[in-house]
Amino acid sequence: MEFIDNTLALQSFFTVTLAILVLFIGKGLNLRFAVLRNFNIPEPVVGGLLFSILFAIVHFSVGISVEFDLQARDIMLVYFFTTIGLSSNIMDLIKGGKPLIILLAATIFYMIIQNIVGISVASLFGLEPVVGMLGGTVSLIGGHGTAIAWAPTFVEKFGIHNAMEMAIACATFGLILASLMGGPIASYLIKKHDLKPEQSEELDVGVSYDEENIQIDYFSFLHAILVIHFSIIIGYFLNESLEEAGLKLPLFVTCLFAGIIISSFITPKAEKRFKWLDWHARRTAMALIADISLGIFLSMSLMSMQLWVIVDLAGPILAIITTQLVVAAAITLFVIFKIMGRTYDAAVICSGFGGISLGSTATAMANMTAVTQRYGASHLAFLIVPLVCAFFVDLVNVVLIQTLIGYFS
Repeated sequence: MEFIDNTLALQSFFTVTLAILVLFIGKGLNLRFAVLRNFNIPEPVVGGLLFSILFAIVHFSVGISVEFDLQARDIMLVYFFTTIGLSSNIMDLIKGGKPLIILLAATIFYMIIQNIVGISVASLFGLEPVVGMLGGTVSLIGGHGTAIAWAPTFVEKFGIHNAMEMAIACATFGLILASLMGGPIASYLIKKHDLKPEQSEELDVGVSYDEENIQIDYFSFLHAILVIHFSIIIGYFLNESLEEAGLKLPLFVTCLFAGIIISSFITPKAEKRFKWLDWHARRTAMALIADISLGIFLSMSLMSMQLWVIVDLAGPILAIITTQLVVAAAITLFVIFKIMGRTYDAAVICSGFGGISLGSTATAMANMTAVTQRYGASHLAFLIVPLVCAFFVDLVNVVLIQTLIGYFS
């Protein structure tokens, strides 16, 4: 922990510790206020937003800023998506083939709409149309990572000197709204259409709020950790090989695929050969590790938002983001739910789509986790949403952004 030039820098240990505290405070607030539970607002979102606002108040009142070492956050993201892969298998992937293609096509259509909306609203404010791209898929579907990666291009090609600040501001507002939108939409659809899971199954992430007497011994927990680490090692070498071949993907994507490979081809044989292992307990441990890693990741992401950086850009950006919110909610309610089959799975997918439409893949997963912990499992949603959001969308977004930049150049 260091205090230099009115900036308090917290190292990784303190950052993770604070993130855990933030998570507990979010849980406490959810227990205290029924409205948060009824709208399925994820606990790390509640705590993370509260602390980011408190840090902003400290900055404006006494001029002290807080910065965090977020290296552990990236590790948590890899852990989380590896557990999702290990909870799936090739047969699930085949089963999800048609819904995956439908959701992917709808998402690509929405991405085009999102850029059109951003460009249109920017033009109405008298800004250069290309500025609207910063309030489109560059920062919303793309998230902070894509925003940071592409902002220098807007500075060089179009002379938008505050492109980085605008992109980060849009991504930040989008992340907040995405965290608050997906859960209420799913809750509304589930209650309106009286939807229920087709069968009672174990959750992909975490455990049900109704479940009691959960038993996990240290061996099943370490077994889950070992399998996760083994998958990450395979995912790392797969990522390196793909990068050498010219295809650069986030590490968590290749780790997800490594998890699917292990659960499809290695785990079934191991279950038959090593019957002395409690495989059911390992699956429960895996779900809890997924819950922990996602919660800490999202807590760290939201509590570390520097809201004071985006205050000066609030006017036009709020107009763009508000319009994007209305469009995203309308498409989720009236298009995504319908084309995905009007089922319980479709409602959970809508909560995930609400997360990715304005936020990030992790936000989508947090929204779906909050919904399924209350209403029941949806393996289909947890299979196809991360594949669409974390893999295909990034590839499509690169093509869209490059095409639009070429058009306005």
